[in-house]
Amino acid sequence: MSRIHIEPPEHWLFHTTIKVYIGDINYGNHLANDAVLRLCHEARLRLLASFGFSEMDIGGTGLIMLDAALQFQGQSFYGDELNFDLGISDLSNTGFSILYRITRFSDGAAIAMVKTGMAFFNYERQRISRTPEAFRHLLAQSN
Repeated sequence: MSRIHIEPPEHWLFHTTIKVYIGDINYGNHLANDAVLRLCHEARLRLLASFGFSEMDIGGTGLIMLDAALQFQGQSFYGDELNFDLGISDLSNTGFSILYRITRFSDGAAIAMVKTGMAFFNYERQRISRTPEAFRHLLAQSN
């Protein structure tokens, strides 16, 4: 059996805590796989906001998700508070990856590692854009 393995970044840039609500729970009575991506979306918005950006405006361009990989490590349940540590890797001329380490606040149990591939995107022209200098500058200051 083949398994996905997601390597953590060199350092984590951002931390936030998000609670698991009933709408995040599946028929197995634990955190649903699609809910993990929704929670990562919330964490990503918080990361961008902490830098003064949004998904629609990072130095004049937006973001679009190209792909996502999830490596489940444990279960989470209704009412759990989850810690999200976010880091950035694979910076290129048109995008980057965000890595998410998700752990349960109460006991530190590993819940998941997630990686999303993001591209800078001009929604007006409907095409991939170059990485804004403001984003490169911010990352250089964060390292």
